[in-house]
Amino acid sequence: MKTRLGCLSHKSDSYSDFSEFLPPANETTARCLKVSTDEVVRWSESFDHLLSHKYGLAAFRTFLKSEFSDENIEFWMACEEYKKLKSSTKLVSKANKILHEFIDNQAPREINIDYRTREKTKQILKVPSPTSLNEVQSKVYSLMEKDSYPRFLRSKMYQDIVNRAHAQGQRRSV
Repeated sequence: MKTRLGCLSHKSDSYSDFSEFLPPANETTARCLKVSTDEVVRWSESFDHLLSHKYGLAAFRTFLKSEFSDENIEFWMACEEYKKLKSSTKLVSKANKILHEFIDNQAPREINIDYRTREKTKQILKVPSPTSLNEVQSKVYSLMEKDSYPRFLRSKMYQDIVNRAHAQGQRRSV
């Protein structure tokens, strides 16, 4: 049985946990990343939009890490990389890595999928193709969209990002 330490650890919602993708409060140089208020608000319009934006994905990953539940997004990202592979040798290698890291029972970062899906995925990965993980990736995506994404949008972290982006927008227009 996989042990979760989240219930024993203080979950930090401090700004330092997710500020790596926003410019420092007093920084206005061109080198700094600027995420507009509109962009940050768009993250709340669809899960697809959040994941397709580099900094939306970074914020979501950081949020899940703070909840000790980042295995699903890490699995989803590994599947995205997997689909891009062209070499059959690389497909086999990556399929085995994903299998052992996320899908096997007692895997270090075991994802929460039903027995039938787990066994079907194991069978499919015996002869991997770029689409081998589509079904299980879709199930994990749906799980995140229905569970983790709404929690992210309600989180203090997301609200702080929106407020900070709004404040930066006001400073730029002054």
